[in-house]
Amino acid sequence: MKSRNLLLVVILCLTASTVLVALGRREEASREADAVPSPSADNRGPVMSPPAEEMRQLTAIAARFGPTAGVWTEIDLPPEHQNQSPERRLSSGFSTDFSRALISFDDIIAGGPPKDGIPSIDNPRFISVREADSWLTAQEPVILYRRGNVTRIYPLQILTWHEIVNDSVSGHPVTVTYCPLCNTGMVFDRRFAGDTLEFGVSGRLIYSNMIMYDRSRESWWIQATGQSIAGYHAGQQLRLLPSSMLSWADVREFYPDAEVLSRETGHQRDYGRNPYAGYDTSVRPFLYQGPDVVSDGENPMERILSVYHDGDVRAVRYSELSQRGVMQFSVGDAEIVVFWSPGTASALDTPRIPDGRDVGSAAAFYLDEPHQSLVFERRNGNIIDTATGSHWHVTGRSTGGQHRGAELRAATAVEHFRFSWQAFHGQP
Repeated sequence: MKSRNLLLVVILCLTASTVLVALGRREEASREADAVPSPSADNRGPVMSPPAEEMRQLTAIAARFGPTAGVWTEIDLPPEHQNQSPERRLSSGFSTDFSRALISFDDIIAGGPPKDGIPSIDNPRFISVREADSWLTAQEPVILYRRGNVTRIYPLQILTWHEIVNDSVSGHPVTVTYCPLCNTGMVFDRRFAGDTLEFGVSGRLIYSNMIMYDRSRESWWIQATGQSIAGYHAGQQLRLLPSSMLSWADVREFYPDAEVLSRETGHQRDYGRNPYAGYDTSVRPFLYQGPDVVSDGENPMERILSVYHDGDVRAVRYSELSQRGVMQFSVGDAEIVVFWSPGTASALDTPRIPDGRDVGSAAAFYLDEPHQSLVFERRNGNIIDTATGSHWHVTGRSTGGQHRGAELRAATAVEHFRFSWQAFHGQP
């Protein structure tokens, strides 16, 4: 590159065999480049056990998504964490009020890119399903979000490179987020306490999870919990909205009139390439510094579906879901059913996302009236309700039988890697 250009090395992810990706930022905003430095062996070894006070801290930032989410709530911030002075490498470029904090800044690390080094998409463009079908393959993972009569689809091949899309769906402001290091795809209501927030990628991490910042007061928010940990909003909670991470084939079939996020983002990226190749089969999560959440010998990268309702939570392993196909249980006072289906590629496996191994997908639904008494099972590879024999799909729709055309109400559920679920739900 020419000497007048500034190369910013951005470490995205690696395992023992993973390629590091460096994104070049030039002085002229219209130019961008990639570089590939050598892999490092630093991503191996056991997770270090934390002191007892760090385990207690997990409870303070545990994901709750209770009824007060999105509403300003008076919070008694821990006195010991107020008036901190974060290191310059963390605070550089921010006007955040760091005197207000929910946690110690010692648990936050610089992930590599600077503030907005991973650019959010703030003016998203959308195309038809037919147009998107020319570059999306059947097994590719996408995030599905629906509001009213509008259905939006956000391919992970785009989100992997941008992590945040600030959007408005049916006039409702939302932010669609994806943290590759935790495999958490989440949609939040951007309205908070009368304001409409716009989010960017801070370049900072906590327990391998992306820290977002809002562009009004530059408060910092944990993506996995929707909770602000520093700044004006410290201690406040965003509202999480129901969405699903499914295959392109599944959403294409049932939502032919959906709007699909366009690859015309204003940025030059090799959409479809996976900069995190081999990550989800790694020994341990990349850049993880936190509590010992995988000391029991379990696979830290196992996929978990976390189902939330009114402040309660229930986790279901994909390994169990793939064996059973369907599971029913209670979360608080709500009856939930989770459907699992094969046919979705991992976005974090092979160098090209479409070639990723089949990890399947899962979605959670409420068993409201008139479907409250239904009992589901997998039979001959199909999900059916035992009362009528009607067939059901992972999108929550009945595809055949007495209930054909019926649709279950989506519950709020998020896919995590196991280490992420444990780290952000206060589980040792």
